[in-house]
Amino acid sequence: MKFKYFVFLLFVTIGFSQNNQVWKDYFSYYEIVDVAHGDNKIFAATENSVFSKDLLTGNIDRFTSVNGFKPETVTCIYYSQTSRKLFAGNSNGLINIVDENLNMYRKVDIIEEVPVAPNKKRINHFYEYEGKLYIATDYGISVFDTNTLEFIETYFIGTSGEELKILQTTVFNNEIYAVTQYNGIRKADITSNFLYDFAQWQTFDSGSWTGILTFQNQLLAQNSNSRTYRHNGTAFQEILNTQQNASFFKTNDTEVIISTPNHIFVLNQALNTIAHVTDIPDVDNEIFSSATVVNNHLYVGTQKNGLYSVSLDNMSSFEDMTPNGPLRNYIFKIKQSPNRLWAVYGDYTAQFNPYPLDEYGISYYNNQGWTSFPYENLLNAKSIVSINFNPRNQNQVYFGSFYSGLLELQFADENFTLYDQTNTGNNGLETINSNSDIRVDNLTFDKDNNLWLTNGLITKFLKVMRTSGQWQSYDLSSYLATANYRFGDLKVDKNLTKWIATSNDGLLAFNDSMNNKFIKISSDQGLPSTRVNAVAIDNRNQMWIGTSSGLRILSSVDRFVQDTELSVTNIVIQEGDLAQELFYEQSILDIEVDGSNRKWVSISGGGVFLVSPNGQETIYKFDKENSPLPSNFINDIEINGDTGEVFFATDKGMVSFLGTSTAPKEDLSQVYVYPNPVRPNYSGTIKVAGLTDKCIVKITDIEGNLVHEVTSAGGTIEWDGTAFGKYKVASGVYMVFISTKDGMDTTVKKVMIIR
Repeated sequence: MKFKYFVFLLFVTIGFSQNNQVWKDYFSYYEIVDVAHGDNKIFAATENSVFSKDLLTGNIDRFTSVNGFKPETVTCIYYSQTSRKLFAGNSNGLINIVDENLNMYRKVDIIEEVPVAPNKKRINHFYEYEGKLYIATDYGISVFDTNTLEFIETYFIGTSGEELKILQTTVFNNEIYAVTQYNGIRKADITSNFLYDFAQWQTFDSGSWTGILTFQNQLLAQNSNSRTYRHNGTAFQEILNTQQNASFFKTNDTEVIISTPNHIFVLNQALNTIAHVTDIPDVDNEIFSSATVVNNHLYVGTQKNGLYSVSLDNMSSFEDMTPNGPLRNYIFKIKQSPNRLWAVYGDYTAQFNPYPLDEYGISYYNNQGWTSFPYENLLNAKSIVSINFNPRNQNQVYFGSFYSGLLELQFADENFTLYDQTNTGNNGLETINSNSDIRVDNLTFDKDNNLWLTNGLITKFLKVMRTSGQWQSYDLSSYLATANYRFGDLKVDKNLTKWIATSNDGLLAFNDSMNNKFIKISSDQGLPSTRVNAVAIDNRNQMWIGTSSGLRILSSVDRFVQDTELSVTNIVIQEGDLAQELFYEQSILDIEVDGSNRKWVSISGGGVFLVSPNGQETIYKFDKENSPLPSNFINDIEINGDTGEVFFATDKGMVSFLGTSTAPKEDLSQVYVYPNPVRPNYSGTIKVAGLTDKCIVKITDIEGNLVHEVTSAGGTIEWDGTAFGKYKVASGVYMVFISTKDGMDTTVKKVMIIR
C-alpha cells in the first residue's frame, strides 16, 4: 500500500511573530524527553518545547508555543546536518520543524492522511539517509524529504501488509532494517522502488529487539534482554550488558550512546565502554531519558532534573545546562502575591483522589527568574494543591497538602512548619479515619486575616486558623445529602460569609459571625449541576458560579445577610437572531475577575474566555489552535493587578497574556504609555496604564486632530493605533490627554509611532 501526500494541503507555517509582545511563556525545561546535536549546538526537548545551546557562543534559544513551536506531545527529536533543520516527532503524528533561520512549521500529513487509528500515529524515531527521513511510527514507516519538506510514501511492513509498531530504523549495506515491537527485525532492499509493497520485506531476525543502528560499517542492535549486540554477518554477538532496556540507542558516528533509566553508556569505535554514568553528583533521584556526545562531551537529559554535560576526560564535574524555569510543566495552582508568582504541582482526580501521591517541590517567580524549594525541604508534605499568602505579610505563605496538612513558609528565613493533627489541637486538622491522610485545600483569608480552609472527607470539613493561632472547626455535614465531603472552591466575602463549592451538593453559604447562619444553593435554586467547581465575587458584589454543566449568577452576595433563601440565574446572550445561555452545559474549571470587572473563564477542554462585566460580550476566546496556549485544559488562572498580566496554568505548561486587566489607581501620578516608541514590527495594541476608574482619555496627533477617545473601565485602556478604527495613523508623535471623571486631576503623555 502506497500513499502520496499533497503538501499544499497539509503544510502549516506558524504565524506567531518572533517578537510576540502580547504573550509570554513560563515553561519548565527539567523534564527532558530527548536530546540531539548538530552545527555545534545541543538540543533538548521536553514534551511541549525545545531549547538549544550554541556550544561556541553559549547562546540559548527556546522554541515554544509563544514563538511558533506548537507540539502536541514531543516524543523524539532529530537534527539534520545536511538540511540544517530540527525535526520533533509527536505522540499524535505531528512533526514540528525549525529551520536555520528559526522559521517554524507543522507537518500534519500523518495526522490527516495516514488511514490508521489516531492512537497509532506516535513517532518513535527519525533516521536520515540520502536526503530522506525515515520516520518510525506505531503503524509503520513514513518517508519524508528533508529539503522540500514533502512526504513521499508510507510503508506497512507486516507479513500481510498490516500495521506494525516500528521502534527504530537504519540502513546497512543497501538494506533498510526496521525493529518492530513484536515481530523481530524486518529488512528490505533500500534501492527498491516498491518498498511500499509489504512483499518486499522479510524477517531478518525474529527475536525481541528494541533498537538498531549502523556504526563504523557494522550493524548494532539492542535487545529486550538489556544487552547490546553486533552482527558479524552471520549471527549477533553480545558486546555489552546494559542492565536495563534502552530508552534511546544512538550514534554520533564516532561513539555509541545507550540511555537507560539508570545508566548511560558510551562506547568508542572499538565498541569498548569509555564512560558509564549511574548518577550525577548533588542531583537527587535522577532518571535518565536520553544522551548524546559532542566534541568529547557527554550531554545527559533527565526526566526531572534537566540537562547536564560532562567531559569524557573528567567524569566527576557535571555542568547543569538547564534554562531557568519552574520545576514542572504540569502546574496545578498558581497565586500572585505583590512580588512573586507561586506555583505548585500536586493534583487530584475529578473524584478528588490524590493517589498516587506526588512528591514535588514549590516554585516562585520574580524579576530575577524562577526559584524552587525542593521536596526534600517540605517536611514530607505530599501532593501540594493550593497556595495563599498572608495579605498583611506576603512573606508568610501557606500551602495546602492533599495528604499531609497545612504547610507554612516564613520566606525571610526559608523556614517551613507543617500543621497536622498533632499540633493544631482538638479542634484543628483531622485525618481520614485512623489514617495519616489530611486533605487540606482552598486556602482563603478573610478581612480580619483569619485563614479558612477545607479539610476533606471529614464531617467538620470547614476549618479556620485564627490570627491568634487557635483553630476552630465547623460541622456542616447535616446540610449535605451524602457523606461526599469534597470541595471545589472557597471564597470569603466582605460580610465574612463563606461560600463553599461542593462536589455533589451545590454551593454552601455559611457565616459564623451571624449566629452560624447557613443557606444552601442547589438545583432547586437554579444551579444546572450540583457539582460546583469555581466561585468568584466581582467588583459589584455579584457572585459568578462555575459548575460542571454551566454558569450561574447570584445578583449580590449581600442578599445572604437579609434573605433566608437564595436563587441564581443564567446569562442569556444574543447570537444573531438566536438567544442562548452563556456557557450552556460547559464544565467550568475556574473564574477570575480582572481590574475592569471582566471575567476570565476556563472551560474544561475548551480553552479560556474573556467576557465583559455583564457577560454579554465575548472579548477574547483563546485555545491551543488560535493562541500560544499549550493546552485547552487550564487548571488555574491568576491576574497581576498591577501589570495586567494574566497567567494560565495548564496541564502542559504556563503562558501569560499581557492584557489590560489592571486595577484602577487612586490618582494619575503613575500614568504611562507602552510600548513607547511603537516600532514597525510591533503588532499589538498601545496601552495607557496607571489610570483611575472612568478616566476620559483623548489621543490627538501633534496638530490637535482627535484620533481616539475612550472612557476607562479599570486601570488600563488599549488603542489599536487607528483613527477611530478606520485606518492606521501615520508615523509621528501623538498626545494623550487624560482627566478623571470629575475633571479634578489631569495629565498629558506622549507616544511616538514609527511605521
